[in-house]
Amino acid sequence: MTKRVLITGGAGFIAHHIILYILKNTDWDVVTLDRLDYSGNLNRISDIMKDLDDKTKKRLRIVYHDLRAEINEMLSGDLGDFNFIMHLAASSHVDRSITDPMTFVFDNVVATCNILNFARKSKHLELFIYFSTDEVFGPAPNKVKYKERDRYNCTNPYSATKAGGEELAVAFENSYNLPIFITHTMNVFGERQHPEKFIPKCIMSARDGKTIDIHSNKDKTKAGSRHYIHASDVADGCIFLINNRKKLKEIDKDFGGAKCPKFNLVGPVELDNLALGKLIAKSVGKELKYKMVDFHSSRPGHDLRYALSGEFMEKLGWKPKVSIEKRIDQVVKWTLNNERWLKVSN
Repeated sequence: MTKRVLITGGAGFIAHHIILYILKNTDWDVVTLDRLDYSGNLNRISDIMKDLDDKTKKRLRIVYHDLRAEINEMLSGDLGDFNFIMHLAASSHVDRSITDPMTFVFDNVVATCNILNFARKSKHLELFIYFSTDEVFGPAPNKVKYKERDRYNCTNPYSATKAGGEELAVAFENSYNLPIFITHTMNVFGERQHPEKFIPKCIMSARDGKTIDIHSNKDKTKAGSRHYIHASDVADGCIFLINNRKKLKEIDKDFGGAKCPKFNLVGPVELDNLALGKLIAKSVGKELKYKMVDFHSSRPGHDLRYALSGEFMEKLGWKPKVSIEKRIDQVVKWTLNNERWLKVSN
């Protein structure tokens, strides 16, 4: 019987890449829940559907719902049962979380509880994946890369609410024996990303010969750094987890008696933002104009360095298959050929 997967926030950036990956690489039926807010855009869905055949297109169904409200019996009956649930719907903009933290509590904690409540009533659920973030660990000192079970140190309301959602997921596994995996990703990029994000902004700046701000330390001598990963590689990592769920469920169980395995989906190399900007400008065919800016002092909650260890996933047999240089060039070339995604508020 065909597997069914529910993806929350399907019109969002990462989720629409996962939908495309699933439609291309499996025969599963996909249902996505979305409320189409600030970060959601159905044009992402229509874009990825253009090159798919009619039979594949029919495997996707889009349902409008705001997860701040419970999934009631009528909607639950309409949705049906699922083998897999992937919870990506969230508010994720750090600046907005600092000015409006309560909205993030509703979007990232209350909404997570509502989808978990729905999941525990699903009769055939094989796996629930909660998408978290590297930011729950807080800033990483030099040479430190946080592993899946390291302590948390949230520095803004966004990361705190994502950590809150994680703890709810853990509690639901412990209380209701739900099969749950938690993933941590960091600085995901790709086609159709919101123009406010660093890589699209850098593409625009390089294209137009404008100056880009580079997040730096107080002395403006060292750029902030991250592990960047393409959204398609995140999707590939998630399907790896699903396909190996039975084996992986046993691997992490001895960590202090914790039942809920956690996995870091990490880009292949760490790049500072200046090096990344120059890499983007090279793909554009221009010189990078930049200004080092001390974001941390002027914008509390922004940290200079985040870092996750991908060692655990590599030992399990997964890492991104494409180099960061090829991925950046791919995204730059695609974006310059699809410039409307640099203009719209998606």
